[in-house]
Amino acid sequence: MKRSFTNCLSLRLLRLFIAGMLLLFLFCACTGQKKEAAYTIGFSQCVESDAWRKTMLEGMKRELTFHPNINFIYRQADGNSQKQVSQVKELLQKKIDLLIISPNEADPLTPVVEEAFSKGIPVIVVDRKISTPLYTAYVGGDNYAIGKMAGEYALHWLNGKGKIIEITGLPKSSPAMERHKGFTDALKNYPAIQIIHQVNGEWLNQTAKKEFAAIAPQYPDVNLVFAHNDMMAHGVYEVYKNSSHPQPAIIGVDGLPNAGMQFIAGKEITATMLYPTGGEEAIRIALKVLNKQDYVKENLLQTTVIDSTNVRIMELQAAKAISQQQQIERQLGMLKEQQRIYNNQRTFVYILVTSLVLSLLLGSLAFYSLRENRKINSKLHRKNQEILEHQAQLVEMSAKAKAANEAKVNFFTNISHEFRTPLTLILGPLEELLGSTRNQYNLSQTLTLIQKNVLRLLRLVNQLIDFRKIEVDKMRIKASENDLIIFVADIIQSYKSIAQKRNIDLRLITKERQLPVWMDVNMLDKVIFNLLSNAFKFTKDNGYIHIYISRNDNNAIIRIEDNGVGMGADAVAHAFDVFYQGEYENYKGSGLGLALSKELITLHKGTITVLSEKWKGTCFEINLPLGTAHLLPNEMAPEQQQETKQAVLYEHEKIFTADLKNETVEKPETSVAPSEKEYSILVIEDNADLRQFLVNKLNTQYEILEADNGQTALQQAFDVIPDLIICDVVIPGKDGMALTSIFKNDFRTSHIPVVLLTAKTAIEQQIEGMKNMADAYITKPFNITFLLQTIQSLLGNRARLKEHFTSGVPTGLKTQTIGKPDRKFINDFSALVESNLSNEELTVEVICKQMGMSRVQLYRKVKALMNSNVNDYILNTRLQKAKYLLKNEPYSIGEIASKTGFSSSAYFSSVFKTKTGLSPKEYREK
Repeated sequence: MKRSFTNCLSLRLLRLFIAGMLLLFLFCACTGQKKEAAYTIGFSQCVESDAWRKTMLEGMKRELTFHPNINFIYRQADGNSQKQVSQVKELLQKKIDLLIISPNEADPLTPVVEEAFSKGIPVIVVDRKISTPLYTAYVGGDNYAIGKMAGEYALHWLNGKGKIIEITGLPKSSPAMERHKGFTDALKNYPAIQIIHQVNGEWLNQTAKKEFAAIAPQYPDVNLVFAHNDMMAHGVYEVYKNSSHPQPAIIGVDGLPNAGMQFIAGKEITATMLYPTGGEEAIRIALKVLNKQDYVKENLLQTTVIDSTNVRIMELQAAKAISQQQQIERQLGMLKEQQRIYNNQRTFVYILVTSLVLSLLLGSLAFYSLRENRKINSKLHRKNQEILEHQAQLVEMSAKAKAANEAKVNFFTNISHEFRTPLTLILGPLEELLGSTRNQYNLSQTLTLIQKNVLRLLRLVNQLIDFRKIEVDKMRIKASENDLIIFVADIIQSYKSIAQKRNIDLRLITKERQLPVWMDVNMLDKVIFNLLSNAFKFTKDNGYIHIYISRNDNNAIIRIEDNGVGMGADAVAHAFDVFYQGEYENYKGSGLGLALSKELITLHKGTITVLSEKWKGTCFEINLPLGTAHLLPNEMAPEQQQETKQAVLYEHEKIFTADLKNETVEKPETSVAPSEKEYSILVIEDNADLRQFLVNKLNTQYEILEADNGQTALQQAFDVIPDLIICDVVIPGKDGMALTSIFKNDFRTSHIPVVLLTAKTAIEQQIEGMKNMADAYITKPFNITFLLQTIQSLLGNRARLKEHFTSGVPTGLKTQTIGKPDRKFINDFSALVESNLSNEELTVEVICKQMGMSRVQLYRKVKALMNSNVNDYILNTRLQKAKYLLKNEPYSIGEIASKTGFSSSAYFSSVFKTKTGLSPKEYREK
């Protein structure tokens, strides 16, 4: 125990050491890497071609260098509004935390901005506005103020008089609209200054240059040109540079160091309105929004006029700012490198210290473990010896179990062989008795039934013996060359009489005149007989069974097709499994036939397959190789004599067709007319042999009706109304349990005793039968005397019970002979009256309506059959019920009057005394 603890501790410390080293190395490897982005910001730029937009992007990137935890995704739309909408939707799908957008045009971009805002994604609009207040913040210059500042500068430059051409950006963009409005508002009070033409430059140098060059010759006297950005202003300069016309004053907007300021310094344009890009401010506000800090929604950037008087100072300031930014970026790089070196050094120290501590621990533990290992080795040696001893015992027990199992199997095989002798001794004398009793109807029927079941038992024993031989690899084929066509035709001949009786189209179809095949006749005929017997079993009358024989390459093919009930997919998959009994409860076999057939075909080096579809039929296909190349020398035998083959066929014909034949001895005709029997019994049983056996045993005392399925049983029961029903539980259609429930819940048949006759012996199934109100539950195999006595008892009890309610009916009714239709009428009429005894509103009219007869027909029918009128019968039945209740139940006189349909106790007492001569009280006390 101590050693086990030591080993466990050693293992844990070793794992700790390895884990610590791995973590330290991983930490060392990761110290130089950037942290995972805390936020993702998406930026959608309308266009990237002009310098102002590039400067905005550079400003954002400069600000982001101070925030390495930000993941920045950038898209630009090349001045296409639809493309920008698609790019924004793409950014939204990437699950960005915040959207920065510089819209190409206001209206087209408004819906997608609203969509992002409605999803809870903050939206910062830069430079250009949109047509909705649904955004988080705006960063940009005051375009209206810039336009107004340009207008005031133009007034000052022109001294309040002159002609102006305006070059605008995209007409639907907010900067173009606001700059135009500010510019015109500054000039509206000076009528001497006129805007003589407007040109759409689309914010682009080349577009502005092209459009202005087209109209410049028309306005040689223009004094000033106002362009909405510096690039379009420079395009105007290039037009005049290559023209003979004098250059007017040119005012632009933006004031970038490498654009507007450079143009002024080079005297290419007159002035520019400073329009900050706002890139840094947009990132700062975005971080405030993401970090839940206070921010201003509308962020307007300051502007000023740049012209020749201050352009030099502005250029110096811009150059200084760029230089400082570059220096900051270099310092950040140095800080990162120093941080990386520090992290590596710290990691190395951690590794060194941890390694030293773990080395000391492991060294101490190794010394202790070495001392303990010797003790454990000796203990393990003892354990190994014990395990080897146990293993030897298990091997010995396994050998004994195998021997015991083999002994059981051998006993099973031997006892199966022993069955054949008594079966033969039973079958021989039985056939002699059948031959000597052909004219004795009842005895011949019984002997035929015994013969059929003895042959069935013999077939099962033969199958068990054959299957056991295959299992122990003791069955060998003795193949000889035979004509397959003649062989199969002989077997089919055995089924011809059965096919004719059932009107089944049985035929052999082949194009071959002869087909020699090497086969074991004794084995193959078992396969063919078994497949044909199954086909007849599952094919209904008037169906077909076709056998096709053909050859394909080096194989002979036998195909047996029928249009029977077929099999489902699960049954097809298990058709050749041992002891699989199929899916039809009423046609279950032993589960050996098809399994044995497959094994016998396999011994011939052939194959057997099945194709089937439920309710459409089944097709079995056998493939047998031709020639002898597939056979071993000891598997071939001399050709069998014809007499021997015929003997084998005859023997197998008797065994395999016994279940299918339904031969009966003709009942001798008698000149005496059959007497009318008092009771009728409906026998519901799907097994024809058992049903015929019951009929033979019962028809001497009772009138017998037969049904082999649930639908026929219901029709027979409701049409005839038998006195008793014997029903099997497992039958086609509705089963016996369902039929019993229907019979007992229908007023026409609820009085009929039901005897369930079944092989289901479990107590739970018997309880279920009683719950369905069965009168008796008899399990198979049953004693026929017990069944007959049960029937007599149920019918006798029913008669005594009925006597209580029908003693007032005229006696002539009980003795006269009554036909089936009249008996049905009496049963229906009696059942209707008895079920409504407590209803004081029961009248002749109610009964006529229930039975579908006129008043006159009802009176005549009741008078003819019962020698009584309707009202008297109702009254007598009520009084019989009252007598029974007075003698056997503790009810009061008033309660009995109510239960028997009298309106009051006084009226009941008066009628009762008139009919019986005693009052109800006196009758009870008598």
